Amino acid sequence: MQTRRTVLATAGAALLGAASTSMAETLRRTPTQVLGPFYPIDKPLDSDADMTQVRGRRGRAQGQVVHVMGRVLNAKGEPVAGARIEIWQANHFGRYSHPSDQNPAPLDPDFEGYANLTSDAQGNYRFKTIKPAAYPFDGGMRAPHIHFDVTGRVNRLVTQMYFPGERLNDDDIVIAVARSNGKLLIADVRPPTPDLERDALLALWNIVLENG
Repeated sequence: MQTRRTVLATAGAALLGAASTSMAETLRRTPTQVLGPFYPIDKPLDSDADMTQVRGRRGRAQGQVVHVMGRVLNAKGEPVAGARIEIWQANHFGRYSHPSDQNPAPLDPDFEGYANLTSDAQGNYRFKTIKPAAYPFDGGMRAPHIHFDVTGRVNRLVTQMYFPGERLNDDDIVIAVARSNGKLLIADVRPPTPDLERDALLALWNIVLENG
């Protein structure tokens, strides 16, 4: 059995390697998305890369497990090392752990919905979470998404990652802001590799900052 690091690196090669095959090609910057009303006010102490469990509790977050991985790059395709990545999202029911969220969907006591990561020397990041649900917003519905706030050496980018094949993607008013670049916000979601949970998903998504 391969190690988790080896398996994840192999799984991401098709997507992650494409960005660096030609430094002459300028990558398109990941579109900016709204910060949203549910950016965490009180950030949990447990903010590591495993969002499916809360430190000190025995339970596991409800919902579909998703392993998200990718690289932070600049427009030249060069890795951005040491980028700070904040992540927050709704739970399996479409509810945020935020006092302003009036959605009647239930909270999940085993899911705080926040992580704080740093990209490695090659710009790599990865975390384990659950797939968020859609939720009501401004008279419509938001497509399932994960929020990212990425701070590199020069640039800061607030954006959101979406899932392919979601019927709400076409009508989501926040995705629409990105216009033709909206497809850059959609992750490449694949079946799990042998080292991951059998019922999990593997989401590959690069984040491109203008200068890094």
